[in-house]
Amino acid sequence: MMITTDRTEKQGGLIARKYYSGFPYAHDTYNAISRASDGKIYYILSSERMDEGGKMYVYDPKTDETTFLADLTAICGEAGQHAVAQGKSHARFYEYEGKLYFSTHVGYYQLIGGMDRMAENLPEGILPYPGGHFLAFDPNTGIFEDLITVPGGEGLVAMNMDVNRGQLFGITWPTGQFVHYDVKNKKLHTLRPTSERGEAGEPGVDFRTLCRSLLINPIDGNVYYTVAEGHIFCYSPTSQSLQKLEVDLKLDYFGRYDPKMPGSMGYNWRKIFWYAPEQVAYGIHGNSGYLFRFDPDKQTIELVQRLTSQSSQQSGMFDQFSYGYLGFQLGPDAETIYYLTGGPVYEQGKRIKGQDHIAKGAAKGIENLHLITYNIRNGLYIDHGPVFYTDGTRPSYVNAIAVGSDGFVYTLARFNHEGKEISDLIKIPDPLVNR
Repeated sequence: MMITTDRTEKQGGLIARKYYSGFPYAHDTYNAISRASDGKIYYILSSERMDEGGKMYVYDPKTDETTFLADLTAICGEAGQHAVAQGKSHARFYEYEGKLYFSTHVGYYQLIGGMDRMAENLPEGILPYPGGHFLAFDPNTGIFEDLITVPGGEGLVAMNMDVNRGQLFGITWPTGQFVHYDVKNKKLHTLRPTSERGEAGEPGVDFRTLCRSLLINPIDGNVYYTVAEGHIFCYSPTSQSLQKLEVDLKLDYFGRYDPKMPGSMGYNWRKIFWYAPEQVAYGIHGNSGYLFRFDPDKQTIELVQRLTSQSSQQSGMFDQFSYGYLGFQLGPDAETIYYLTGGPVYEQGKRIKGQDHIAKGAAKGIENLHLITYNIRNGLYIDHGPVFYTDGTRPSYVNAIAVGSDGFVYTLARFNHEGKEISDLIKIPDPLVNR
């Protein structure tokens, strides 16, 4: 196991600025924000309404303005079809040959047994969800392209792109099929489900929480994902075959989980990215907050250190979001990890305790938002403290990140707008730039 020296600094809290993009129904967004090569921040605000699609926007740091780009349902050519709307995107934007590629996901669920399930009991005249789409957007022309709809009427809960070879990959929700779309040849390959019946399964039997982050090795184009038991699978786009690796993520340090039960990510990694200088990947295990190093060639996993906030480490308790956090990304310097994670809230010296267990991905209780940075090259971990708005309230339900080139970190978070809680764009001063 690789051991690093724990160099630690702690600074004061950060003040975030809120933006209202104009969507009054905006709900929690996962992953769907990115900084493009033009320096602008592209993002999607989700909708949980049956008849209202999610909305795509762009923020320009130079003008300090947000601009509405399109409704997801309209982009997919489904406006007026009276079907369940394209409510979400669960994907970052990937740039390939001048276009931004992304995907769509269902946002309207039915809560059954405390779990989010695909809606079955729809009002008369409303058709089922048509299925997630792979999409492309040209920032220069403003033109959207609907590439393909995944089969089976399922959304895309995870997506990544090989931007060297023009290949798109995804995992569908709720059954967890692995899909591969060849952009150049316009061909879709659908493989078997990745993990039993996924989140459509019966708890205690064939239920498995699905992986939310796909890893692409840019050297050979192979794709990696995990399952709740901790196994790591490799997909070869060349042979369209899957192989289980010898190494896995079922580590004592991550905690103990029953993969057949909902309410956690199990032994899945929460988020992972490729780190070119070492030709390995760095990932985060959601529930424990452990940073790890994955070498696909040697098939090894090495724990680096815990990236949870200092207050979480001192409390010894897991954070409040049941799946962990997706705001985990390499910064512009290509060596510093930026991580938006949780931290306990105290009243009169006592930690506010949330629910012991919930059966879906959600916050079990109130928590602070912390910005953590970790430099891979020198091992410097910094907890920059909790993030607040100017009125003293705190951002919540944060599961996305984009590190701008303008000295700010961007995410999508809940806040109060004209007496109603929505989720929208916020920006946080980058403490490594604004010193």
